[in-house]
Amino acid sequence: MIAVIDYGAGNIHSIAKGLEKVGATVRVTDDPAVVAEAHAVVLPGVGSGGSAMARITECGLDDAIREATSQGKPFLGICLGMQLLADHHEEGGVDGLRLFRGEVRRIPHGPKIPHMGWNQVKPLQSALPIFVGVPADAYFYFAHSYYVEPQDQQGVAALTDYGSPYCSVIVTEQVWGTQFHPEKSGDVGLRLLENFVGWVNR
Repeated sequence: MIAVIDYGAGNIHSIAKGLEKVGATVRVTDDPAVVAEAHAVVLPGVGSGGSAMARITECGLDDAIREATSQGKPFLGICLGMQLLADHHEEGGVDGLRLFRGEVRRIPHGPKIPHMGWNQVKPLQSALPIFVGVPADAYFYFAHSYYVEPQDQQGVAALTDYGSPYCSVIVTEQVWGTQFHPEKSGDVGLRLLENFVGWVNR
């Protein structure tokens, strides 16, 4: 069972349906006990960093997420869910989950803010399990005004250029993160979700 965390933001059910489409059993939840029972955790993301982190903390989901990852359960953060992995989020001036060393900052320049629409994701390490079956020049769907600025390059798995290159995929032993929305990215997005389910079922 994969727990999809519901902290009151939108887009929760589209990621749940995407995971079910590639064979996962999913529970959408705001209950830390369900997260504790899950085999893996997905943190979707739409909305403000400050209010999202406040809600996650209020529900006790921050500790549940840290406990799950410390136990080695696969974790996927999507869009804001990836940003909340970092140490600190500039939007709202809040501490994140501290599962990835870095800061979240507003996109300083680009054709238009927010960054909305399709853009290319360029893997730095194409052999990683997250990219199995995903073309090296694939396009995914983005919708964001903030990005993760890593403290170092360890864990940075792909870059996307929008005015300047930024980290769009994180892969560590404990977590995967995508700045884009795989559930809105057609076949390549479903393939990435399938790769996550494959990690869960290993």
